[in-house]
Amino acid sequence: MKITNDILYIGVNDHKIDLFEGQYDVPNGMAYNSYVILDEKIAVMDTVDVKFTHEWLDQLQNALGGRKPDYLIVQHMEPDHSANILNFLKAYPNASVVATAKAFVMMENFFEGIRLEGKKIIAENGGTLSLGRHQLTFIHAPMVHWPEVTVTYDATDKVLFSADGFGKFGALDVEEDWACEARRYYFGIVGKYGAQVQSLLQKAAGLDIATICPLHGPILTENLGYYINLYKIWSSYGVESEGIFIAYTSVYGNTKKAVQALAEQLKGKGCPKVSVCDLAREDMAEAVEDAFRYGKLVLATTTYNAGIFPFMHTFIEHLVERGYRNRTIGLIENGSWAPLAAKTMKELLAPCKDLTFLGTTVKIKSAMNATNREEIAAMADELCQDYIARSQEKANKNDLTALFKIGYGLYVVTSNDGKKDNGLIVNTVTQVTNTPNRVAVTINKANYSHHIIKQTGKLNVNCLSVEAPFSVFENFGFQSGRNVDKFEGMETDRTDNGLVILPRYINAVMSLEVEQYVDLDTHGMFICKVTEARVIGSQETMTYTYYQEHVKPKPQTEGKKGYVCKICGYVYEGEELPEDFVCPLCKHGAADFEPIA
Repeated sequence: MKITNDILYIGVNDHKIDLFEGQYDVPNGMAYNSYVILDEKIAVMDTVDVKFTHEWLDQLQNALGGRKPDYLIVQHMEPDHSANILNFLKAYPNASVVATAKAFVMMENFFEGIRLEGKKIIAENGGTLSLGRHQLTFIHAPMVHWPEVTVTYDATDKVLFSADGFGKFGALDVEEDWACEARRYYFGIVGKYGAQVQSLLQKAAGLDIATICPLHGPILTENLGYYINLYKIWSSYGVESEGIFIAYTSVYGNTKKAVQALAEQLKGKGCPKVSVCDLAREDMAEAVEDAFRYGKLVLATTTYNAGIFPFMHTFIEHLVERGYRNRTIGLIENGSWAPLAAKTMKELLAPCKDLTFLGTTVKIKSAMNATNREEIAAMADELCQDYIARSQEKANKNDLTALFKIGYGLYVVTSNDGKKDNGLIVNTVTQVTNTPNRVAVTINKANYSHHIIKQTGKLNVNCLSVEAPFSVFENFGFQSGRNVDKFEGMETDRTDNGLVILPRYINAVMSLEVEQYVDLDTHGMFICKVTEARVIGSQETMTYTYYQEHVKPKPQTEGKKGYVCKICGYVYEGEELPEDFVCPLCKHGAADFEPIA
């Protein structure tokens, strides 16, 4: 299969495998991807699983067309990719092996007595390898998801060879939804290492990528923003889909009845998606996937041997070891004489960061009673508070306690230019009077939102909560709405003035109508009356200090010389920063950079 004129696919499909890595069910098989770059010199990108030695060597021989390879580039040492290193060297003894220093140590562990004298080329971080027309650059990706991993960028054809990144379960000759199996793959295998994936994404942000070639799954050539955005969400432990996931175990069916009652109430209150999983009977990996996909999780189980039912214990262990965080949790317990399940589940989840537990816990003693039904109703109200607040029919549109959410915080101001919605990060929202209720919003004149609001006289202020990940600030703060659609692909609700409510990560929204404009030279102040106010949730408001300390990525400056962007942390390596330099991430100029200390 030809990927570009010079890059060929020589991977294999495995339909005999039943469990990937000995634990993940793969009904549609697996793909082990390998590539060859044909140039003045020839590079082979990784090998395949040992079960396919001859098939792979045959495909490589056909791709070479009688030529001999110069390099074998080993990006990842897991045996499904590295098992044929020795077989490759036997077939092509004059070839050199290119890998990180840690990968070479692992080769000696995997292949007793391997001899690579005179054949080793260390792939340094940022190092390059010229094949002639093709210039390869190595970008180390430690713990994505092994410590020796590197990815490789071909600047000529704009191809990123992404190792296990952007991989998925399933063979290439089976058509299926990419996101579903890529999500299960990511959270099962890579999910613990979100910070490392974020670091890699930041490094890749400055590259011009036209094609992504992973070691598992299809080659990605179209709509790359979609795949990269999903990886940003997953690796930042953000919420991908609005909805509630209920995971339960039930011995005699009474806990299951409580779960069914809750699910029905949630649907009736406008929850966009309710996903329910019986942990004893359904795929545990898919349960883990859904727990990370949705922003709210309900755990329901029985007290068992003074603890909790084994399948629930295992499920929580999976979440904890993958760094589960930034979620709202509801608990349902059942116990005939000494209910301990809720207490035990909470203790098991203690290592997880930024979990918000509901005020309501459903406590069943053997079977549901009237009190339990009231508890389930109260839990449904808590879980659906934000969904109700977004509903045109059910929302309390005069909840002026929304004004209490205003502090020296961070907000997304939404507007509409008549063609598309727009959003802007601001930290300049202030209540100026309470009879009537007026709010002042100050915006830089250089921002497109200022232009829109000056014309339309209306805006929404969305109060960001501490749950907001850095990706929100990237989207609404680092690019102009004149050039991009910041809400592309998002499902949104609207207030009565027709403007967007941010889909998630907010605790309140206010609709404002401009009454007065004050010119402040570089900025304009809009003094507005409040026409609508909704409280979306009880989470704390994101302050500027919280953003700096907990959300904004720490710049990776260790061992580097150059300049760092004070806005987003991008590092420019070099002796002098050009005066006209523009940050490739946040688009701020050289004035917002400072020398690395």
